[in-house]
Amino acid sequence: MHLNTWLLFVVTVFFVSATPGPNMLLAMSHGIRFGVRGALPTMAGLLSALGLIMAASVAGLGALLAASETLFTLVKYAGAAYLVWLGYQAWFAPVGETACTPVVAVEATISDGQRFRTGFLVAMSNPKAFVFFAALFPQFTRADMPQLPQWLALAVTFYVIESSWQLAYVYGGASLRLWLTNPRRQRLINRLAGGSFMAAGIALSTVSNR
Repeated sequence: MHLNTWLLFVVTVFFVSATPGPNMLLAMSHGIRFGVRGALPTMAGLLSALGLIMAASVAGLGALLAASETLFTLVKYAGAAYLVWLGYQAWFAPVGETACTPVVAVEATISDGQRFRTGFLVAMSNPKAFVFFAALFPQFTRADMPQLPQWLALAVTFYVIESSWQLAYVYGGASLRLWLTNPRRQRLINRLAGGSFMAAGIALSTVSNR
């Protein structure tokens, strides 16, 4: 892989990762609810799922989803339903009188494991991600060179950029905690987050593997 090719990949992933989507929305909302440290398990779940998606894409699952309309549709609707459910929970989340009160979903007693699971399931909910990695990585590799080192370099690069953007969204959410001392502001954020998750779920249900 030439340096210029790698730099092009860096620029591409930088803007793709920066685009607000379910992963970044979840990172920001958990930053609001739990602060930076409390959102780290969520990030771990998101990144673990992305690692599995990349590995599965290398193994050919991305091509399988692209070729099978039925399988793609099943995964698509399952992921869409999960995002809509998260949106419903956020929309009707309780509000409190202090900045430490959760503002996007339920109790602050949600365990690290539950946050990890939520992050993992949100990242896994989009079948388009499998197709995306299966289509993206080969564009930046050379057929006349060993493939594994090239894919590992791309995967590590993606992880560094993606985790950096997730941290940026988490810090952005955490910075809003003091502003959200007013229950009306908390309710507004709940509605925005809930509506965004539900909109993402509805949008996901309309995508095609073509």
